[in-house]
Amino acid sequence: MKDAITVMRERRSVRRFLQKPIPREVLEEIIDCGRLAPTANNFQPWVFVVVTQEDTKNKIAELATWGKFIKDAAACVAVFCEKDNPFHVEDGSAATENIILAAKAHDIDSCWVAGYKRPYSEEVRKLLNVPEKYELISLVPLGYSQEHPNPAKKPLSEVLKWERY
Repeated sequence: MKDAITVMRERRSVRRFLQKPIPREVLEEIIDCGRLAPTANNFQPWVFVVVTQEDTKNKIAELATWGKFIKDAAACVAVFCEKDNPFHVEDGSAATENIILAAKAHDIDSCWVAGYKRPYSEEVRKLLNVPEKYELISLVPLGYSQEHPNPAKKPLSEVLKWERY
């Protein structure tokens, strides 16, 4: 398994996946890392729905405006948080990032697909039979990469300021 710094440096958004399943125990470990994310007041307002069935992934892909590639992933994690929690977006985003990084530690790639307040959010919630008290935060397709994108990242010197801008 890779160390945290290597994982963060190697992680990229991937939209093309090999047709190779992810072992259930690996998916469980990835989600376990999601549930360990920091959360305001330790509320832990989340629930994670892992979808591996082809027909359900296809329906999610049809609904998600910019997530058509979800159908080709081995799994898709839908991250939901209790909408009455005042920090549900922050908490769900922290959990999403943990999921993405834990996946990369297993050499599994992903792409964060927006879910919060999207036109399809409610339809995905209903499709997955998630109670109304939860709101979709993100969709995270997971799979073994068919590509190795390496887009340029801004250099540290361009984004780091000390004390003041």
